[in-house]
Amino acid sequence: MIIKPMIRNSICINSHPAGCAAAVRNEIRYAEEALADRKKLPGTPALVLVIGCSTGYGLASRIAAAFGYKAVTVGISLEKPASESKPGTPGYYNNLTFDLEAAKAGLVSRTLDGDAFSDSLKAEAAKTVREAAATAGIAPKIDLVVYSLASPVRKDPKTGIMYKSVIKPIGTAYSGKTLDMMTGAFSTASAEPATDEEIAATIKVMGGEDWELWIEALAAEDVLSRTARTAAYTYIGPELTWPIYKNGTIGRAKEDLERACREINSKFGPSGSGKIAGAWVSVNKALVTRASAVIPVIPFYVSCLFKVMKEKGLHEGCIEQIVRLCRDRLYSPEAAGNPRKVPVDKEGRIRIDDREMREDVQKETMERMNSATEANVYTLTDIAGFKHDFLEAHGFDVAGINYENDIDPSGRDL
Repeated sequence: MIIKPMIRNSICINSHPAGCAAAVRNEIRYAEEALADRKKLPGTPALVLVIGCSTGYGLASRIAAAFGYKAVTVGISLEKPASESKPGTPGYYNNLTFDLEAAKAGLVSRTLDGDAFSDSLKAEAAKTVREAAATAGIAPKIDLVVYSLASPVRKDPKTGIMYKSVIKPIGTAYSGKTLDMMTGAFSTASAEPATDEEIAATIKVMGGEDWELWIEALAAEDVLSRTARTAAYTYIGPELTWPIYKNGTIGRAKEDLERACREINSKFGPSGSGKIAGAWVSVNKALVTRASAVIPVIPFYVSCLFKVMKEKGLHEGCIEQIVRLCRDRLYSPEAAGNPRKVPVDKEGRIRIDDREMREDVQKETMERMNSATEANVYTLTDIAGFKHDFLEAHGFDVAGINYENDIDPSGRDL
């Protein structure tokens, strides 16, 4: 079939197999080159588990671990395969491509498809870690656990209750200027405040409880190295976005993620049982994700931010961010052998949003937001870059791909 992007209300509902594969291979090449001098640095990971491995930061984390450090990787995600008449999800093709390229490079990789929130998949993951380690001839001890789930719903494994997250402000209604990436038109987006039940549900889905359960399960299965590190990702952003993000339901869930980080360190870190070296929350920069196009104000802010950061030579995508997280933070020459040397802020968080939050970057971004109109939006902002990144996340607008060609949606030709 010939596959073109199908976009409904700023949501892309299909994907392109060849485009997804090309984008993954581009990230692999970047990681191989950027981490070429770090492969044999003592203390870098040899066995890595990525929970939420198929897109965005999770995919970039797995690529950096495997192709940057030559680690054995086990990835977990829930994706939908293709049918005869419909393409699979982007993550489905990303996982296929990752495993194909890993095999070509002689790297051991295993990808599990299923509900990462369930107890059964946690048990299956431990079993798979042991099998992958045996295949590679290394000890079945995980060096790095990356928690990067981005699911809108979660079924509590203990109660069986299904929770659904929402993106809403807390306390008062929100109204703000937003930007349609497909048309360049401005509009006012509004959202009613979340109820107490919606806040609690969002914390259940997007907070840190499941991260804690994963570390507990892996520790009980005795597949964690005492030098293991675990990291989860968050975002803070400028005050402009706080009403809908940091001070909204998502922000409340991210606060719980930081609570979970402290709890994991207390229970399993050096001051606790000593089963791991430490847990960190990494604050990452604003990027275009499959969901960001529908969050009020974010497309407008990110489009202005990208324009400023690109002009200053500071822009990074997912793979550049994660490579810098590994190279300069988690596994810097100083921290590779001593986790206490990982650079953090006063709250104990790793900050790789430092370039985004630079005073000059934020000042110029806000100036552009104040000056942008529909008449100058394509010159004053990087709405074209936002649109490209959004399409690329689904395998479209990728250089070198002829989208007029007939393609097998199964992914057999990747």
